[in-house]
Amino acid sequence: MYKVCIFDLDGTLADTVTSLAYNGNRALAALGLKTHPEERYQYFAGDGSDELVRRCLKASGDEKLEHYEAMKKIYGEFFKEGCMYHVKPFDGMVEALEEIKKYGVKIAVLSNKPHENSIKVVETLFGKNFFDHIQGQQEGIPRKPSPIGALHIAEIFHVKREECLYFGDTNTDMQTGKAAGMKTVGVTWGFRTREELEENHADVLIDTPQEIVALVRGEAL
Repeated sequence: MYKVCIFDLDGTLADTVTSLAYNGNRALAALGLKTHPEERYQYFAGDGSDELVRRCLKASGDEKLEHYEAMKKIYGEFFKEGCMYHVKPFDGMVEALEEIKKYGVKIAVLSNKPHENSIKVVETLFGKNFFDHIQGQQEGIPRKPSPIGALHIAEIFHVKREECLYFGDTNTDMQTGKAAGMKTVGVTWGFRTREELEENHADVLIDTPQEIVALVRGEAL
């Protein structure tokens, strides 16, 4: 049985795309720039807030990122107070996590979302102390797809990398888990396509949170 499950946040544990689009478009509008439909944010997201800002600006015609510093500041301010806008856990996620916790498995979050925002979202959705560790974007730990964050979590729990399952919904997540030497689980309910997860060599794909329990038991890997 696996000892630690590491989960991406946006698009894996929680449906956050409406929040990202809401705050991103508010920042763009404040600068007088073109806004974007919500589905575009499924591809703007996944590599941290700085990269989301860059992708938003380029899609709005600012190829030279002349508004980068201004938008980074504005987006950060909007997101600090609006990060929970229409955010919710995916259906069945709470129940699946409660079940694997019964087996003594440790659960952790590894996100490219700023650390304070990661804590706020996770604790608001799941309650304080539900997760054994929450790790967002912070100084000293490179953002995903660097494996350093995932390996740091393994060290915290004193487990081997092969005793960890890494769950995510994007190419960045699959690359992170692979680089860390962990079993990668691509979730198909998130921001990206099944094809993207397959192309980035997910060890297994799952279509519902309920399948997490079987994986922890070792029934599918």
